This record gives sequence, C-alpha cells and structure tokens, in this order.
Amino acid sequence: MILEEIKKWIQEEKEEEYGRFLRRIVPNLEAGQIQGVRTPKLRKYAKELSRRGEIGEFLTALPHGSFEENQLHAFLLEGEKEYGVCLEKLEIFLPYVDNWATCDQLSPKIFKKHRRQLLERIPDWLASQKTYTVRYGIGMLLIHFLEEDFQEEYLDWVAQVDSEEYYVNMMIAWYFATALAKQYRQAILYLEAGRLPRWVHNKTIQKGIESNRISKETKDYLRSLRR
Repeated sequence: MILEEIKKWIQEEKEEEYGRFLRRIVPNLEAGQIQGVRTPKLRKYAKELSRRGEIGEFLTALPHGSFEENQLHAFLLEGEKEYGVCLEKLEIFLPYVDNWATCDQLSPKIFKKHRRQLLERIPDWLASQKTYTVRYGIGMLLIHFLEEDFQEEYLDWVAQVDSEEYYVNMMIAWYFATALAKQYRQAILYLEAGRLPRWVHNKTIQKGIESNRISKETKDYLRSLRR
C-alpha cells in the first residue's frame, strides 16, 4: 500500500541532525512527529508520487502522522494543474495543517492564474478558528495581492484579524512589513494611527528595519513609531 511505502521512504531518507534542527525551528510539534527529511528530497518524491494513480489514498488519509507527510501533501497540491481540483483538495487539507513551515510552503502555482477566484476564499480563511488556516489566508494576500492586484481594503482585512496566536500575529507583522516595502503610502498609515496591536505593531517595525527593500530614511522613521 502507498501509505506504508511513504512511511518507509521517510524512515530511509531521514537525517538525525537535520531532524534536530527542524525540531528547534518548528517547536510546536512533538519531537516524534519530525523525522528529518530535507525539503528538496520531499519535493522530488512528491513529483514521483503525483504520477501514481493510488496517491488519492494518501491525500485522504488525514490527519497524517508526521511533519514529512504533511510536507509531501503540500508539495503534491502545489503541482495540481486544475484550479477547482486544487482548491477542493486544499480546503480538505487546510484544517489539518499544524505548523508554520507546511503552511507557508503550500503555495500552488495554479493560483497565480486564478487570483480573482482565490480572493473569494480568503475572507473565510481569515475568519477561521484554525490558526494555520488564518495564517494561510494572510499569506495568500501577501503573495498574490500586494502588487498589481493590490487594493487598500486588503490591509483592513489583515488588520481586523483578532488573534492571540503567535503564528497568526507573526504573519500579520510579516504582511505589513512587506506592505511597507510594496505599498508604503497606504501601509504606513496603520502604524502612524496605531491600528495594530502593540506587539504586532512593534514586530512590523522590526521586520521593516531588517528588510533590504526599505530605505535607511524610512527605517529611521519607523524607529520613531515604536510603541
């Protein structure tokens, strides 16, 4: 069966030292959930699995038992070529995403060609009770809607997310720091008016100061806005 095959492959490809590294940067998972398979190997294996007719058995076997299985699932979805099929599979998987790495690496290529349809789903994701579904919605706004398809109201969508979850608030800060680099005139108003929670506000400034895409003069101004 393909499930046993995948589990066996993970055990054969894992690296203990890399596993220890992953456990440090993805601390919310139990140590036993992370085996230590490198991302390039997982991506390559996902391509091989995508050609297997029985891969649907793996995609429906939720929740998965390991970080690596979730990563494989994410990479399989990234390669889906039909938008409707991809979105349907994504909606099934999203509630089971349990860490920031899988959440942030799950970015199907087909979404770039269907931004208008994608945008229709984002408000529901932002309103979810699931930490990583909310984070995912913010991430999609960051990736797809901060340039030519940007609308000022999207800043409001993110600013209105009310969460005590660290991984949600970190993504809000990342979003606004990126917005400072790409849509400065609109984004800076949220800091000047104090419209973000204090922690998010200061983390946004920190990330903005660390960015290579923001000028020294702007960084000096950002420092003056710390709360």
